[in-house]
Amino acid sequence: MISKNFYYILIVRVSLICICALAMGYYFNEKNYFVLILIGIFIVIQASLLIRFFNTTNLKIAYFFKALLNEDFTLSFSENQSLTSLKELNINLNKLNNKFQSTHLHNQTQERYYQELIKQAEIGVLTINTKGHILFANPRAEKLLNHSPLTHVKQLNKISADLYELLLNTLNFNRKLIQINNERESIQLAIKATTIQLNGNQLKLITLQDINSELDTKETDSWIKLIRVLTHEMMNSIAPITSISESLLKHHQNNKNTTDVTIIDTETTDIMDKGLQIIKSQGDDLIRFVQSYRSFLNVPKPEKKLVNTTTLFEKLELLFEKQLIHKNINFKISTPPNLDLYVDEQQFTQVLINLVKNAIQSLNEITDPKIELIAKVTEDSQKMIVVKDNGIGITSEEMERIFIPFYTTKTNGTGVGLSISKQIIQLHGGNLKVQSTKAMGTVFSIIL
Repeated sequence: MISKNFYYILIVRVSLICICALAMGYYFNEKNYFVLILIGIFIVIQASLLIRFFNTTNLKIAYFFKALLNEDFTLSFSENQSLTSLKELNINLNKLNNKFQSTHLHNQTQERYYQELIKQAEIGVLTINTKGHILFANPRAEKLLNHSPLTHVKQLNKISADLYELLLNTLNFNRKLIQINNERESIQLAIKATTIQLNGNQLKLITLQDINSELDTKETDSWIKLIRVLTHEMMNSIAPITSISESLLKHHQNNKNTTDVTIIDTETTDIMDKGLQIIKSQGDDLIRFVQSYRSFLNVPKPEKKLVNTTTLFEKLELLFEKQLIHKNINFKISTPPNLDLYVDEQQFTQVLINLVKNAIQSLNEITDPKIELIAKVTEDSQKMIVVKDNGIGITSEEMERIFIPFYTTKTNGTGVGLSISKQIIQLHGGNLKVQSTKAMGTVFSIIL
């Protein structure tokens, strides 16, 4: 509607100017200068009106867009116009202005909501640009880092040199642990970083989480479980010793006044021998238990070097060759030829021996036993070693305790193999995980 009216007005006024121009030519030849002057004045008036018409429309549109750029939605155009084209233009500009205003208010409401949500979050959030400027830091981040306001990444160097180096030199990482010490407290932070593109700018999004409370809860839970296991194992060894000692003492007191010394000596000697053998056996068990505890506490620091996975796996296969053949186990190795691990070869071999040994023991009642030893690189560029079997599996209750020191389901086990293995992998900066389903097999994964 606007374009048609505008088009008609333009045609009429241009036509009038053209007709007047032709009339001027005619009267110029007739040398009728008075009429010529009148027509000239009329052409000037029409040209002025045409220019004014264009300027009015252009200025309204220009004011409209300028107001939008300045986020000023108070601009309103009069809808009481004599010209239909201008009236329709003003009506639609007002409608468009209201639409923009409504959208802007909606976006502002959402933005305030998300900002308030981030401010109230228990996780610290930082946004850093390529020049190191901190564009956004929520109150939780400032509280965790004990610094306000946070404006540049260089400020973090005073808080923690490790944190500064990490954020300065690393673009993306899944989870890093950094300990920050200040005059108030010591905080253990779990940090994640993600690089995002926003409006053509590269930004680094950092999240900070205080895991002290989580660690304290897990530490308390671990101590409770450990003490429970220690108490159980020690009572198993000490209870028979106490019981046999009481029996021997009671037997000695009952036969104190017996007159036949020879009979007493023979019977007493026989009972004493049996009792002392039991006491010695239980004492040896207790000593082995304490020695296992000592070995768990004294895992040395890894001496790392590059170890080829193919060579490592072939050594393991050779080590278990007799057991694998004897039990008819299908042992499969899968690894890229050039994959190297930066590990302590002796300690890492010990871990794999424990895992393969457990896998072999879980296959005792399986008709088609299989073990897979896999090395690969994950999508996150992490190196992973997998020990997989199709054995009897692990129950959910056992899964909760499987890495607790001295917990074991075996009659002749010490319960330190898996706990030491997990400790060794943690000393290498990795993690040892397990997945299992009863009667479906078990998968141990080492992630470095």
